[in-house]
Amino acid sequence: MTASDSLAAGGLAPAASPLDYTPPAAPAASRPVLTVDLDAVAANWRALQARSGRAEAAAVVKANAYGLGVGPVARALHAAGARTFFVAHAQEGAELRAILGPGVPIHVFNGFLPADLDAFRGADLIPVLASPFHVRAFREALPALRPTAAPRVGLHIESGINRLGFTPAEIDALRAEPPREFDISLVMSHLASADEPENSMNARQRGAFTGRAQLLHGLAPNARLSLGATGGTLLGPDFHFDLTRPGVGLYGGEPFAEARTVVHLHAPLLQVREIAAGDSVGYGATWTAKRPSRIGVLGLGYADGFFRLSKGLQLYLDGRPVPLVGRVSMDMITVDLTDAPEPAPGAMVEVLGPNQSVDDLAKGIGTTGYEVLTSLGPRYARRYVGGAEG
Repeated sequence: MTASDSLAAGGLAPAASPLDYTPPAAPAASRPVLTVDLDAVAANWRALQARSGRAEAAAVVKANAYGLGVGPVARALHAAGARTFFVAHAQEGAELRAILGPGVPIHVFNGFLPADLDAFRGADLIPVLASPFHVRAFREALPALRPTAAPRVGLHIESGINRLGFTPAEIDALRAEPPREFDISLVMSHLASADEPENSMNARQRGAFTGRAQLLHGLAPNARLSLGATGGTLLGPDFHFDLTRPGVGLYGGEPFAEARTVVHLHAPLLQVREIAAGDSVGYGATWTAKRPSRIGVLGLGYADGFFRLSKGLQLYLDGRPVPLVGRVSMDMITVDLTDAPEPAPGAMVEVLGPNQSVDDLAKGIGTTGYEVLTSLGPRYARRYVGGAEG
């Protein structure tokens, strides 16, 4: 990825190497700085590919690559060797096609509805059909899509999570009336409890998936089988089949504990003030100083992905924890700097980085790493490091 690519994506020029990463020394005006380490994304994909054994590891880049920027992230993953991609919606697929160009398989998890026709037209997307309605809708769309050959589709089997997917009765109906105009290239399902390795539901779902996929073998003899996302990849060979679908693990999230840190977020101190014991801070006066205290104000809030009623959250200044005090507001949070080295306005406070992963932050906010990543707002000054091709 070139410096011009990074600037076009809304970031600064990439650093020479993620190993040389240092927090931004100066603020981008009053805005927090979000740094995405593309080499770490690529390394996480390679590690998950190694954990996938003989199966191919795809790359899930839905939701704008989990909030990190689908353009830079998808290009870095493709340069690292990822050759199969998944998105959630058809429009995401069309955007990804424009980024990656022709020939790269792009699957759409949410299947096909008639309203998706414009996004599918000319984008060569592979819908993962999950119901008889999807099959009928895609069949009826073929004259408008005008494929030059039988279009590839995936089939999603319900195996126990009870979201998308063909039930056993619907599989029987599909076998009775095979969709001969399609090339079924993928049969997949999704685990409900893959992040809990000892949960017996994993084995039950694997058994259901294996049996129901076997019923479809005559219809789709060459289809690849896929069950595991990040958690399923880590469950071991019994869950790999032909294709794994890592998502959150690419971006440094649990349950991939060995993942390299991808996201660094630092916010400048807007103001530092001294308050007396008994003074309160923030809306509702929910926090009162028990001693003379030094309070720092940072320019990020619930408009940037922090829940208003976050509790137990702490950030870091020069490696020392500085706890959140008072309520999160739309544009500001306040932290207790009393036990930190005396800071000056403009000093950069770590929100995400070496001292705090996305899942650590999620615990303080009261949510999950997935939600932290996908809630990262558009107001951050973004920069991308690494990701050079070659």
